[in-house]
Amino acid sequence: MKVFVNYDDARWEKYNIDFQRIASAAGPRRKDAEVSITLVDDAMIHALNLQYRGMDKPTNVLSFELGDDLLLGDIYISLDTVSREAAALGISVEEHTAHMVVHGMLHLQGYDHIEDSDASVMESREVKILKSLGVRNPYAEKGGMTRLRALARCGLLAILGTAAALGFAPFHLWPVTILAFGAAYWILTRDGAVSWWRRLLRAAPFGAAYSIAMFWWSLHSIYVVPELAREFAIWTVPGVLGLGLAGALVFSVPFAAASAVGACARPFMFAGLGAAVLWAREWMFTGFPWNPIANIFINITPVANSMALYGALGLTFATMGIIAASVEILRDKKRAMCWISGLVFVLIVVGGAVFGVHNAAISDVAKSGPVIRIVQPATSQDQKMSYSRDDAVARAERNVRNLLALGAGGDVRPDLIVYPETTYPFVITDDDMPFSKILNTDVILGATSYRNGRLYNSMILADAAGRVVHTYDKAHLVPFGEYGPLGVMPSPTNLAKGEGAEIISVNNGDGFSFAPAICYEIIFSDSLIPNGAQPDAIINITNDTWFGKTPGTYQHLDMVRRYAIEAGVPVVRANYSGISAFVSPDGHIESMIPIGHASVLDGRVAGAHMTPYRRIGRDWWMVLILLSASIGAIAASRRRD
Repeated sequence: MKVFVNYDDARWEKYNIDFQRIASAAGPRRKDAEVSITLVDDAMIHALNLQYRGMDKPTNVLSFELGDDLLLGDIYISLDTVSREAAALGISVEEHTAHMVVHGMLHLQGYDHIEDSDASVMESREVKILKSLGVRNPYAEKGGMTRLRALARCGLLAILGTAAALGFAPFHLWPVTILAFGAAYWILTRDGAVSWWRRLLRAAPFGAAYSIAMFWWSLHSIYVVPELAREFAIWTVPGVLGLGLAGALVFSVPFAAASAVGACARPFMFAGLGAAVLWAREWMFTGFPWNPIANIFINITPVANSMALYGALGLTFATMGIIAASVEILRDKKRAMCWISGLVFVLIVVGGAVFGVHNAAISDVAKSGPVIRIVQPATSQDQKMSYSRDDAVARAERNVRNLLALGAGGDVRPDLIVYPETTYPFVITDDDMPFSKILNTDVILGATSYRNGRLYNSMILADAAGRVVHTYDKAHLVPFGEYGPLGVMPSPTNLAKGEGAEIISVNNGDGFSFAPAICYEIIFSDSLIPNGAQPDAIINITNDTWFGKTPGTYQHLDMVRRYAIEAGVPVVRANYSGISAFVSPDGHIESMIPIGHASVLDGRVAGAHMTPYRRIGRDWWMVLILLSASIGAIAASRRRD
């Protein structure tokens, strides 16, 4: 039999494969029979698969039967998919290619595997032919050894997912996150042409472990107050499982999608969907965009300040692209397009860093304007709780005296005093606020307010005359903490939501204005400042007492720093038990009060400016990123090395 071999992808030439011998063993016993074998990459076989089979993905082998006894047809084999599958199976490329040639030859002779009975006949024939060639049965390892390897891979991916969380506060081991993502990408993009759900399932251990390692601290709140622990501790295990399930679904998507395309297109697919996942986390369900990968660089000023240009979305896109391109280059240093892909992402980071230097420079200006005092009471949540009316009143009065004493301290007279979320122990029902009158200055404090039969988590601005002049109600409530999702899930409170972003002016003669943010509202990118507005600062009041010294408290501060950079606006952050801080528009912590310290902190703010990220907006940046990823993936798929 005549076998014509076409090396469409030159990488095939390094393998010592006797295509004549393999095809002849599987073909008809006729010397005048002919077959063509074309050796390609994923891009080519992906295009053929889409054109002739309507399947938008690469595969290992394609056969095109001519229906002639002599001219049997054409076989196409992709090196990218064969290599991945061979690595996953623990066999050589040569051995797996032999199987693909035999498989393709049998298709040309009318064998099929659509029905189980036909598949059994075809597989039996393949095994017999491969045995004659000295190649082991490719279907033999469906038992224990394969399961053992699968379990080992799951364990390794779970370890990598856990390690990937170490790049965030308080550890800031950003190289570990890069390496962990790179190793997981290496493993998960070797799986070959399998179904979408199977690819997602294979990536699930990484996503689940990554999610639990990043967010476990959120369950710490259950145990802060013994009485609440007795009621809600039963939800701990379901909570951990929920975190793992959500992470398995969300963080597995970029890996699963990347493994479905060709090698050089993968970095663009991986990076584009990585950014898309972060964008979806801004609004999906209740939203929780905590710890974007961009935040691992928060202490590297030029790189972190690139977020003023293209936000955490852009820095996440570039970071994940560099990770994927680096792996593809390590796999095959001869693929020029993979080098080009890597260079594209490096240039995005370098360009962003150059802008970041500029953003840091314009953020570093002389401080002016009103003197702002942050008060951190550092009262434990247990001390604030009470279970009898008399005890509640006594504790509330004692807290007020303590708050007044702290606010009146310090070396200078402040123009504005900022107290944290849930500071004021009484419900606000009218415009009377003797608290600020006693301090004889403008005061911002967190309190529960009651209007129209509903309770709100509010930020109250009261003037020196003792009047409430403005009330801002929290618009983005915490599920399970401030309301019960779906009306049936557990929550200790059920608050009403406010109307959202606004600018508040303080009548102290300095023309000071600020955007209010209560608690984790500040983690939602491009959400606090109305379009076109330019406040002097963002004032963020919060209560992280529930999370103590867990990573969540430190990560919350890094999310504040991220928002300051993206918005180009300094942040005044008052936290009940810590960490309170003045954060400049370049994300630098100007001054702070550590966790657990009852103290005050005086400071001024400056440097507010409009950033390109805020001018263009989060959603339009996402459009630009997806457009760039699509163009890059298409260009990489069409280029032939």
